[in-house]
Amino acid sequence: MNKTVTDSTEARSTLWDLIKDIRFAMFTTRHDNGHLHSRPMTTQNSKLDEDQNLWFFMSRKGDPVADFEAEPNVNVSYADTGADSYVSVSGTAAVVDDLAKKQQLWSKMAEAWFPGGVTDPDLALVRVKITHANYWDVKESKVVQLFKMAKAAITGQPPTDLGEHGEIRMN
Repeated sequence: MNKTVTDSTEARSTLWDLIKDIRFAMFTTRHDNGHLHSRPMTTQNSKLDEDQNLWFFMSRKGDPVADFEAEPNVNVSYADTGADSYVSVSGTAAVVDDLAKKQQLWSKMAEAWFPGGVTDPDLALVRVKITHANYWDVKESKVVQLFKMAKAAITGQPPTDLGEHGEIRMN
């Protein structure tokens, strides 16, 4: 089933329900040589804020920051293979100098990477303003999925009804 969500409250809720329990995301930037580069990053916020942002801590000296300062369009992808849930988020990234926000998002895990704490000069607070997202959420059990795929292989017809695919547009 294909679905498009445009109501901002419903969109935030749907997106957060899909990604809230996924510890790591792949953060993709375009390098200055034109190649796409992806790195695992931890989403720092515990819910989507009213401005529809994802927040990350990164090294100011690292390639990701240099990449998105030159080309701010990024992709953040999430996968929960156990739940058969996949999300691809597109947005624009920027470093935000906001000590209060850093303190709000700070955790022991962040401290492992930035032992200087929230005032560490290398700590960059990165905001990804979400423009849209696509998701695939399979609700059927593995047995049902295998049955539908086997049927498709025998009939030559692609499997249908293997969950929900949707697009979320943020305003």
